[in-house]
Parts: sequence; C-alpha cells; structure tokens
Amino acid sequence: MTLTPLRAAATATGLSKVYGSGETRVVALEEVSVTFRPGEFTAIMGPSGSGKSTLMHCMAGLDYATSGSVRIGDTELVGLADRALTRLRRDQLGFVFQSFNLLPTLTALENITLPMDIAGRKVDQAWLERVVATVGLSGRLSHRPRELSGGQQQRVACARALAGRPAIVFADEPTGNLDSRAGAEILGFLQNSVRELGQTVVMVTHDPVAAGYADRVIFLADGRIVDELSLPTPGTVLDRMRRFDAPVRTS
Repeated sequence: MTLTPLRAAATATGLSKVYGSGETRVVALEEVSVTFRPGEFTAIMGPSGSGKSTLMHCMAGLDYATSGSVRIGDTELVGLADRALTRLRRDQLGFVFQSFNLLPTLTALENITLPMDIAGRKVDQAWLERVVATVGLSGRLSHRPRELSGGQQQRVACARALAGRPAIVFADEPTGNLDSRAGAEILGFLQNSVRELGQTVVMVTHDPVAAGYADRVIFLADGRIVDELSLPTPGTVLDRMRRFDAPVRTS
C-alpha cells in the first residue's frame, strides 16, 4: 500500500464541471476526487469525451470548476481572483501542449527563459543548465524553432515548463504531433524529470505506450474516475482500457 504524503502537489475533491444548461447541458466531470502526489508521473486516460482534458484544465486553473474543490499545494483555486490565478499559473505551474507554442523569432534559450523574463524573475543558472542537459539541448540553445526538428521543439517546450522549477507540470498530449521516435524521447525526458529532478508531472494521453512511462494511470469514463493502475506497462494499460471502453462503444 502506497501512503499519500500529507502535502499533495494537487488535489481535487468532489470536482464537477458542467457546460451549458437545459437541453444543451453537458456534464464533463461528475464528483471527481483525486490526488496527485509530489515527485510522481501520473497519466490520465479515457475514451474521447471522457473528461480527461477537462480534468487537467480544471486542475491547472485553465478552466473553472462548477462545484467542488481544486487545490495546488495549499492554495484553493475555486474562487481565486483572476490576477491571483494568473500569478499561480505563472509561478507554480508548467505546461506542455501538443502544439509547441514557441515564438519563432526567439532562440531556444530565449523561449525557455521567456516566462521568467516576463515575470521579472531571475533565472537560476545552475538549475537551467541541469534542465537543459537533462533534455539534451546544450548544443541547440542558439537555434530558432525553424532550425529545430519537431522533437527538438518539444524538448524546448519541456525545458521551458521546467525552467521555473514549478510545483507541477501539466502535459496535454505532448507527443501528439511527433513521430514515435521523437515521442519516445519526450516521454523519456518527462520520466527522467521525475526520477532525476524530483518533478511532478500529470499527462493526458490516449496512447497506452505513452502511459507506460508513468508511475500510475488514472482512467476516466463519462466524467468519472473508473479505475487506477500502478506501475503500468503498455500491455496492462491496454487491457484496462478494454475493460471499460467496450461497454461505452456499444451503449
């Protein structure tokens, strides 16, 4: 049995998210409770429309919960003023998306340090060098995005997410625009950031191979958590998906 630390990296309690009303009302999340532990790599999986991206967006303060509680560390996000929420996202969270979201006129290094430059925060040079070395970009920092492959651009995005030493990194289908080799490199980097840098990573994915890099997998269906798997492999993930995915398809 794994003991949950007293202070979680992020926690949802009774989290619900509803879009629209009346005939157009859609329940994206229904009474979801989950804890993301520090120094752990968690994958969120589920069929299309299961609520996995909505859960990540609510946990990351990118969308508002309809009801329930969402906490990053000791900070409650529900009811938090917009300015304070923006500051929390900037100072405590890192983001990696399917699209790389790099500025084409900036070098790799300038893209990595951009969030800290905007916030007026001093760059921790020793930490930056460690992140850059971990992601394998030491020889590419002066290159602009057009001079980098897709995998290298996503490495820049990962380094940018980690450079500010966030409490938690949220990754939404981070390998969706990459070939299998580049995707494996990015997943290996995220895994190493947890094992070697002590980072906390939460990743939304539909790919059992990607989920196999995580320490645990949480499965959603119809807006609810329906299963959880520790120490996953692609095979065990696929087997779990089949257990609850088939009834969804025939309903």
